Amino acid sequence: MQLLPEPVRRLAAWCAVLLLVAGVAWVGIRLCAELRTAVVPVLLALLGTALLGPLHRRLVKARVNRSVAAGLTCVAVVAVVGGAVYIIVAALIDTGDQILASLKTAARDLADHFGAAGTSLDDMASNARELLDKFGGTAASGVISGVSVVGETLAMALLALLLVFFFLRDSDRATGLLHDLAPRGSAGMLEAMARRAFGAVEGFMRGTTFIALIDAVCITVGLLVLDVPGALGLGALVFVGAYIPYLGAFISGAVAVLVALADRGFVIALWALGVVLAVQLLEGHVLQPVIQSRTVQMHPAVVMVTITAGASVAGILGMLLAVPLTAAAFGILHELRDRYDVQRPGGPDTQQPGGYDAQGSGGS
Repeated sequence: MQLLPEPVRRLAAWCAVLLLVAGVAWVGIRLCAELRTAVVPVLLALLGTALLGPLHRRLVKARVNRSVAAGLTCVAVVAVVGGAVYIIVAALIDTGDQILASLKTAARDLADHFGAAGTSLDDMASNARELLDKFGGTAASGVISGVSVVGETLAMALLALLLVFFFLRDSDRATGLLHDLAPRGSAGMLEAMARRAFGAVEGFMRGTTFIALIDAVCITVGLLVLDVPGALGLGALVFVGAYIPYLGAFISGAVAVLVALADRGFVIALWALGVVLAVQLLEGHVLQPVIQSRTVQMHPAVVMVTITAGASVAGILGMLLAVPLTAAAFGILHELRDRYDVQRPGGPDTQQPGGYDAQGSGGS
């Protein structure tokens, strides 16, 4: 190695590090895929804990027992989620036929306009169903033999809810457990990294939920004003799609415009497109900077690549989990960068961003 020039040795060292990191990441992904029935509920429970943490802390500050507060929080989330699912399902059942009929009409009109009048809608539906089966197969590959997807999903949802209860109830013990398990001298750094990562996920979940609600309400009101059929169902689709940044908004907005085009004509479709674009501009230039200003900010290109990678690994579930997990990773990287800057000559030597000193203890 001494015969090689210094730049070549550095390049070789970096290549070795990258290969090692890639190998460890690949092994981790494979292990998560094999243990997905346990890993997925844990990840969902962490997201739920990040979203429900403020409510639980308020109950505890009101001198409610931690177990009772965690139970009330879980009951509240079950009631809210159950009610939301009921409203969404009811709206989609009531307007689903209208939406599907409008989409078929729009597809037929577009096929006629672009000279594909001979294309069979049955063939298109068959091809779409085949693609959906392939995509769903990616998301549910390797499911335990003999267990249906619905049963497995319900079991994972129940496990995630129970884990949310325990995570909320025992959150005050997390720091002590981390200090007990961490190698000597690294507990402070690990605690700061965990706090930064969880804070990023917490901010992302709260901000995304609030933004999704605003988007859904604004687009639903706009579609109701334009008298577009299935406005409530389309608004529900917008709310759910908002948890997949960029891609979800694009798909739900495109569906709304196509329904307006098929049922109300070209002019109303343009107005619907204007409503969707206005809401997206409001989200991108006002809501995102204001609501999520304290969370980890990621470039749209990074988000799109992350969503694509998540879809290739775990289908729709991977798309939902990819962005918050990436936000947590960015939070850890920012914490490491801040600590590295502190150790550099001339850097701040007493206080860390986020309220942690150089030893990782909590600042007031």
